[in-house]
Amino acid sequence: MSIAYHEPEALDAAVRLLAEIEGARCIAGGQTLVAMLNAGLVEPAALVSLARIPELGAISRAGDGSLRIGAMATHEAIAESPLVARESPLIAGAAGAIAHPPIRSFGTIGGAVAHGDPNADYPAALVAADARVEIVGANGRRAVPAAEFFQDYLTTAVEPGEIVTAVLVPPPPAGVRGRFLKFTRVDGDYATVSVAALLGCEAGACKHIAVALGAVAPRPVRDRDAEIALIGRPPTDQAIAVLGETLAAACDPVDDVRGSAAYRRALVPILVGRAIKSLMQ
Repeated sequence: MSIAYHEPEALDAAVRLLAEIEGARCIAGGQTLVAMLNAGLVEPAALVSLARIPELGAISRAGDGSLRIGAMATHEAIAESPLVARESPLIAGAAGAIAHPPIRSFGTIGGAVAHGDPNADYPAALVAADARVEIVGANGRRAVPAAEFFQDYLTTAVEPGEIVTAVLVPPPPAGVRGRFLKFTRVDGDYATVSVAALLGCEAGACKHIAVALGAVAPRPVRDRDAEIALIGRPPTDQAIAVLGETLAAACDPVDDVRGSAAYRRALVPILVGRAIKSLMQ
């Protein structure tokens, strides 16, 4: 089967192509979509490449102070960006944890986010960071909070004819640090469990905390009530353990080749503890 291939050089042209060609799909780095094409899992009417739209590859600071990561920025570019490392070590860590160097050099944040795989590394990190996903379509531009963007397994807030154009990461409060941690069977594999954590303490008490889990449910898991319960309290071993157990109870994992549901639940408190304690050092 032959598939028409388009390479627009402007975002509005890409949006127009998606509106005009029913069943057309965007292609970014192609790390996931090409594999799905080869396996016969998808049969798009046409492919609309985003590779020649310069604005989509930029990493910059937005007008509101947020870190703006263009959808075509590769995992490698994000992991090695001094701006990302300074503004959001959590996102830089997630990008650097993805697969292997060849995949990081081609795969893009926009493609990964739009795919909506809960086993991937970005979703939990974006939810913990209170990031927003910018989407553009025929009806204009909108920014969706990451917690609402990831809706179910391989299901996101992107509607037909829309394009993920950027990820917007707000600056964390002063003194807040971030860490991305994942447990895998082998180096470069998808996570059995991943943890994205942000922590800031003042005078021995927790002033900001955010923890999100990946690979343990159809979408990232975060419990804001459990986080609020820690604010103003010292992050003791017992308090951290309670948070870990609460998050484990909120998970809905599956049994697969990377681990059983029970194994994943057992890992959650351990990895949450490691992530938070590493941010206290």
